[in-house]
Amino acid sequence: MPRIKTSTLADHRDWRRGQLIEAAATIALESGGEAITVAAVATRAGLSRTSVYEYFASSADLVADLVIDELNNFTKTLEEATNGEELPVQAIEKWIEASLQYIADGRHLLAKALNAIHLPSNRSAEIGHAHRALLAPLRGKLIEVGISETDFALSMIQSVTDKASRSIESGDDAEKVISSTTNFCIAGLKTLAH
Repeated sequence: MPRIKTSTLADHRDWRRGQLIEAAATIALESGGEAITVAAVATRAGLSRTSVYEYFASSADLVADLVIDELNNFTKTLEEATNGEELPVQAIEKWIEASLQYIADGRHLLAKALNAIHLPSNRSAEIGHAHRALLAPLRGKLIEVGISETDFALSMIQSVTDKASRSIESGDDAEKVISSTTNFCIAGLKTLAH
């Protein structure tokens, strides 16, 4: 039996799970999300297939965890960008800039590779929650600015940043796209503020 190199069994399980998630992410980036199978992940991680099943019920379950982890990492990036900004408009600007910089830096490629994968329906609520958390840093800031229709404002920001993301992916100048998108969104939000 191999020696456990972590201080507790729980730490070892977290480490092993992380190792499997990392193996799955590498496979997705190299070959697309459809290439993530229990056998492929086991081979990449240097483990047996049965070891993978100790952590994940199926490859779809593993992909769901990978999606959630990626969304949580993106959320953390956005929270870090907005933390420390006392003025709500500046926090909103930082969120938009960080969101689009994430695209420009290519950090979104894993999420893009996983986009076409069918995820287990029993995990959809959890995935939906992780996805909604991306916008969470904005909701309070919008209220502080004086916007009562926060859902409409969030939809507007999301639509504009989605379009900007596609522009960046198509090769448009990321710096210009980020700047113009941020200015456009802030101007639009100011018209919604009371």
